[in-house]
Amino acid sequence: MKLFRKILIANRGEIAVRIIRACRELGIKTVAVYSDIEKDSMHVRLADEAVCIGPANSSQSYLNIPGILSAAEITDSEAVHPGYGFLSENPHFAEACHTSGITFIGPSSENIRLGGDKAKARQIMKRKGVPVVPGSDGPVVSEEIAVKVAKKIGFPVIVKASAGGGGKGMRVVNEEKDLEQAFYLAQREALTAFGNSELYVEKYIPDMRHIEVQIMADGKGNVIHLGERDCSIQRRHQKLIEESPSPISTDKFRKKIGEFGIKAAKALKYKNVGTIEFIVDSAGDIYFMEVNTRVQVEHPVTEAVTGIDIIKEQIKLAAGLPLEYKQSAIKPSGHSIECRINAEDPERFIPHPGKITFFYQPGGPGVRVDTAAYSGWVVPSQYDSLIAKLIVHGKNREEAIQMMKRALNEFIIEGIRTTIPFHKRVFNHPDFINGEFNTGFVEKLFRSEASPEERG
Repeated sequence: MKLFRKILIANRGEIAVRIIRACRELGIKTVAVYSDIEKDSMHVRLADEAVCIGPANSSQSYLNIPGILSAAEITDSEAVHPGYGFLSENPHFAEACHTSGITFIGPSSENIRLGGDKAKARQIMKRKGVPVVPGSDGPVVSEEIAVKVAKKIGFPVIVKASAGGGGKGMRVVNEEKDLEQAFYLAQREALTAFGNSELYVEKYIPDMRHIEVQIMADGKGNVIHLGERDCSIQRRHQKLIEESPSPISTDKFRKKIGEFGIKAAKALKYKNVGTIEFIVDSAGDIYFMEVNTRVQVEHPVTEAVTGIDIIKEQIKLAAGLPLEYKQSAIKPSGHSIECRINAEDPERFIPHPGKITFFYQPGGPGVRVDTAAYSGWVVPSQYDSLIAKLIVHGKNREEAIQMMKRALNEFIIEGIRTTIPFHKRVFNHPDFINGEFNTGFVEKLFRSEASPEERG
């Protein structure tokens, strides 16, 4: 079976550039789409063709399904790669592509629908023997039912949007008296963000690690995992630093969490590339959290330790090619870390768009930068603040940390504020260096550096 002749990339920024590179190496022509404020963007410059699909507002451009499909049709594109964000986890878009005779590079619409319904995914995992955090068996329809569930499993609990992601529609509740308001706020936020107000309740696990497993499946029963990534360094449930392997990983742990990942993928009859996310508590117990039915922002760290180009594999699997790797052939080597460089105030994590007056990216052995930024480019305020991903790969974690510290010192971005100073603080913190951290690390870091007045 042959690969595609031409692929339209329904995205922007660094992930669009990343996909263009993979396509070029596979001998595939590319089509970029862009909003009217992004005609000078790097993905537009690098693609073989480019089509403007609407104004800056993403609902009229990058989320405009008819506009994207029209661009695919007029350019005679055979497939669409959605990247991450925007329409990447929209089952209606995957279905619309199929109806239009265009291949959607990703899992089936049913996979996406199941992955997006976190309450239903929990039920499936529970039936198939994948451990889940104690909680409601399905969506909870009222505060009264939420209170009953919370009392049964014990406080603290976390109220989550069934269709959620990115930290939206989530509230941690420590006491019964706070549950009603938390339920209402999470419900309202979920409806606004996802058009779905359904919530479910889970036991909240403090001091947890957020560890995910990269999986690949060809829809013919062949499923493998590419090891784990530790994504515990985050703020407000937004990932900031990722690494592979996890600092707590052992051969036994990797085998166990990898087997859970494969079992989860098979339970969903998954096809293509995806990620199974888990919570790991302080005792080392593993619990299923959710499925991400797309390529992850942090996929480069897995590429670094396995030598496998995940974007190319997505394309091959979407073209109907069988999985070319066996689990026994996957032997991760060394240690990789990724820092997300955002156009944000590094103290408050508030977006800081504007014109980049000077841009110099680090290099040298083991250093990779995925970006669409350049000197003179105006970072738009309408989209996500991620402007670059800095990835290093060393022979072990100690070397990778030193490489990252060196690379962060070399990275120069002027004209806007970025999160580079924040990353420097993290990589000099003894708890991070020793691998002794969890999802509360960043809040703890900011509290420790705050004045007594700021701490309250």
